[in-house]
Amino acid sequence: MHFTKKNSSQKRKELINKLRNKKILKFPGAYNPLTAKLIAEINFDGIYISGAVMANDLGIPDIGLTTLKEVSYRAKQIARSTDLPSIVDADTGFGNCAKTVEVFENLGLSGCHIEDQIEQKRCGHLDNKEIIPLNEMVKKIELAAKAKKDKNFLIIARTDANAVEGIEKTIDRIKAYEDAGADIIFPEAMKDEKEFEKVRKITSSFLLANMTEFGKTKILSANVLEDLGYNIIIYPVTTQRLAMKNVEDGLRVIMKDGHQNNIIDKMQTRKRLYELVEYEKYNTLDKKITDFKKDGHE
Repeated sequence: MHFTKKNSSQKRKELINKLRNKKILKFPGAYNPLTAKLIAEINFDGIYISGAVMANDLGIPDIGLTTLKEVSYRAKQIARSTDLPSIVDADTGFGNCAKTVEVFENLGLSGCHIEDQIEQKRCGHLDNKEIIPLNEMVKKIELAAKAKKDKNFLIIARTDANAVEGIEKTIDRIKAYEDAGADIIFPEAMKDEKEFEKVRKITSSFLLANMTEFGKTKILSANVLEDLGYNIIIYPVTTQRLAMKNVEDGLRVIMKDGHQNNIIDKMQTRKRLYELVEYEKYNTLDKKITDFKKDGHE
């Protein structure tokens, strides 16, 4: 049970309206529903569900091993946990772009992106990527655009061509993807402001910028990207990286010290967790499930 107020149609419509306002929207990545609730509480604009994060969560690399079933199951859990719109990474379309769009739309997502890498894809910020021919990707986008039932469900076309063919070929692909029916263009692995600017000059579509850490793209502020004409920023792996670093450091302390007393201050308290999961809202008339002493230090 989640105490949300908006249905998927409302979320999509509100997202479209915000995009049209031309103020840049910030979408941190959520690796689980609890993180999504935190993103919503801090008043971000939306939630991003990364394919790389889903793969990492399963303990495998992001090389096209995850399935539509695995990603959609987790995406549904995350999307329904807040009133924010959620967009999901659909990799290369999981073999059937029309079915993929249908599944994600039915599960309440607000959009998905499909990339032009080969099926044995890899992280967009690694070397030696391979991309499919332009005409094949155009067909994928056309199928995806035709499959959606809600006009506000966003088809996001991601191109990885910059690291493979360079910026000019990337621009050719962007124009073709826009003509094929993409609602948003996602140019992956842009190097700097100049490349972001070149893309903006040749398209009237909404644009998504990926501000991942440790990649090929210079990390730019939201203000800079807004000035460059971009509409959405995603921070795909940030929350998982923050969590895993803290978990690793804490486990090493426990192994060394034999107890966790020295890392208590690094932990979310019980009180804070219960606030985030809205524990008290689960009270019923016949049973007060939150009838316990809440200590601020728990």
